[in-house]
Amino acid sequence: MAKPGIIPLRPLGVGEILDGAVSTMRAHWRTVLGISLAVAVVVQCAATIANGLWLSEASDLNALARDPQPSSDELMDAMTGSLQVSGVRALVETLGTVFATALLTIVISRAVLGRGVSVGDAWRESRPQLLRLLGLLFLLPLLVALAMFAGTAPGGVILAAGLRPLGIALLLVGMLAGLVAAVWIWVRFSLAAPALMLEKQGVISAMRRSAKLVRGSWWRVFGVQLLATILVVIVASVIQMPATLIGTVVSGQGVSAFAEAAPTMSWSYLIAVGIGAVIASTVTFPIRAGVTALLYLDMRIRREALDLELARAAGISGYGEPKSDHPTPGS
Repeated sequence: MAKPGIIPLRPLGVGEILDGAVSTMRAHWRTVLGISLAVAVVVQCAATIANGLWLSEASDLNALARDPQPSSDELMDAMTGSLQVSGVRALVETLGTVFATALLTIVISRAVLGRGVSVGDAWRESRPQLLRLLGLLFLLPLLVALAMFAGTAPGGVILAAGLRPLGIALLLVGMLAGLVAAVWIWVRFSLAAPALMLEKQGVISAMRRSAKLVRGSWWRVFGVQLLATILVVIVASVIQMPATLIGTVVSGQGVSAFAEAAPTMSWSYLIAVGIGAVIASTVTFPIRAGVTALLYLDMRIRREALDLELARAAGISGYGEPKSDHPTPGS
């Protein structure tokens, strides 16, 4: 079986997709980790500064966490700063994800062919698609949020009208229905980003492309993406936990503060946690982007015999002959 790069040119198993993402980090570590580290440093610096500028609001939230009956004014004042910080973090993290996803998708597509690519080459090739990718990464969470809102809105209206038992029942059912719809949307369009980057698609065209590739394989795509998400969360937690512990110690709070739900914020704590977040993001960015890109390629191999095109691009002569050896698309 031909294997010019990080994956064999045939339909992939789940383990091969995960291994391919990790193999890309090993084989092209300078480019992959260079991109991830640069993006992670910029994102986390902005997030740490945003958190630090609202240290007083964070302290107010800590006080509220220990106050069983806060007033509405205290609650609103404390939550305002928290929402501002969350908004800044979300914006910066979205922009960082756009850059990381764009560049890493290009690197992974070349690694499949056994070819290396520099950061500059990845940037030049991905730059024309960045605005479209940004639009896609704003549109998809919006669709997920609308699905959740549509599910919970009827129960919320009835609850506001004073029909408490019926409102609570409808709210719970609506939350479940909204969650199911949100997950369905997430999986259906989960391959839109690599389609947009590698096929030079527009936002809507990339979403249609993803829906076409996922159709009939929703559960498989869901399982692979869920497994990758769990893996990323575990890796990030393992890396972040020691950084959080160090942050509580160097900030003078003591080890006991590590177990608190809302540890006291300080610059030393934020910096220590930020360093841990940079390391975690540097490792998890390539895994997340790699799994999605390789899953996209796998679905195209299964449905469109993309492995024949990849073999030609890699310079493998005679691949796919006789044609009866090629697996049936969609199997």
